[in-house]
Amino acid sequence: MKPQITCILLLIITLVTSSPAQSPAPKKRKKLKDFGSSLDRLKWDPKKNETVQLPAPGDGANSEDDVIRINTTLVSCELLVMDERGNNVAGLTANDFSVSEDDTPQTVGHFFTGDNVNVPRTIVLIFDYSGSQLPYLDNSVKAAKVLVDKLGPRDLMAIVTDDVEMFQDFTSDRKKLKGKLDELLHRTSPHARYFNEFGQQRFGRSKQYSALMATLNEAFDDEDVRPIIIFQTDGDEAYFLRNPVIRQAVPDGLTGEALRAAQVYVAGFQEQLVANRAEFSLDDLYRAVERSRATVYTVVPGIKLLGLPVESQVVKVVAHNRAMREERKAKARFSVLKEQLTKEEDLNEKINSVWEAQTTEKLQSALSGVAGLTGGWTEFLEAPEQADEIYSRIFSDINQRYIVGYYPTNKERDGKRRKINFQVKGHPEYQVLGRRSYFAPAP
Repeated sequence: MKPQITCILLLIITLVTSSPAQSPAPKKRKKLKDFGSSLDRLKWDPKKNETVQLPAPGDGANSEDDVIRINTTLVSCELLVMDERGNNVAGLTANDFSVSEDDTPQTVGHFFTGDNVNVPRTIVLIFDYSGSQLPYLDNSVKAAKVLVDKLGPRDLMAIVTDDVEMFQDFTSDRKKLKGKLDELLHRTSPHARYFNEFGQQRFGRSKQYSALMATLNEAFDDEDVRPIIIFQTDGDEAYFLRNPVIRQAVPDGLTGEALRAAQVYVAGFQEQLVANRAEFSLDDLYRAVERSRATVYTVVPGIKLLGLPVESQVVKVVAHNRAMREERKAKARFSVLKEQLTKEEDLNEKINSVWEAQTTEKLQSALSGVAGLTGGWTEFLEAPEQADEIYSRIFSDINQRYIVGYYPTNKERDGKRRKINFQVKGHPEYQVLGRRSYFAPAP
């Protein structure tokens, strides 16, 4: 992966000293072409047990990688400061912060607050609109529209889908953004004329991690002062990654019809795995996240199992599945379907629930690791009506952060991970949320 350290030169000075009354227009940027093409250059190396990135066509002496190898490298981090009660701490200045890199004290080189309208935010909204996300999509789209309305005069937003599709390139046009969100919702409507290659109703392809990897590799440039990703998904592409943290298997103990159904399902999954396996692992993705400058907020639709004891997970899964079955039966138009759904209630429910709880918890654990590396956070959208609250919280968090940067005293270009520690002087009780490490530029 190509290291991407914050490279902000005189742009920062211009932004911070600009008069708020000027309200400068968003910067112009080139449209992204062939979004997702960076994934084609990822190849899994079984000997190294990691992915390697092949050079892009035209890479050479004057490649982009050479262009960004500048002498002035600013490490910039977005920080959220909370007191012992979990309340955000406002009103801090640059002089309130101390920073060290690999235990070596550093000097704060630039500072501004998250609500500064003259500091542009470059936001990518990654939407998973696969079939499993349908119950949450309507409310999430409405909540995302509210976020669009709150964008600042210099902010840009793009929309990416789990098809690894740049559904809407970066724009400050709120009408255009909200129109694309409506279009995304319309895709999943049974009355819409969107179908896949099998003539079935069109949903997303569940390539959420691939969409995130492509976003990290392609969406941002070195002039993006505040790159931000909102990542809404259940993360089930984890099954298709290299070195998967979870594998599809037939649960032990199933019998009869439930056993046969599970065997058919797993056999079908194995066929899909051959055709759709990604060329990177979860660890590769984590490294890409850590090398990026983006702050990630992950929204996970579905019941939260992460952190609960197994017994509580199973109880929650059983209750959720029974409620879903009752809803499906109520909507069923034919008595045959009603009878089939009734039979399903008695098919090895406990075994399936234990297996579902275990696998879902692993999926959620993998997802939560993404945001944590960036200083962001993960929230669970357990009920569709919670979407507005979660998206409002994301926007509030963005505004309440401090952007603190320094020029490292270690000038070595060794490509190694370096640990960062931020503290508020005189307040050891304050918790500072932000990145804990970054990768130095490569040799």
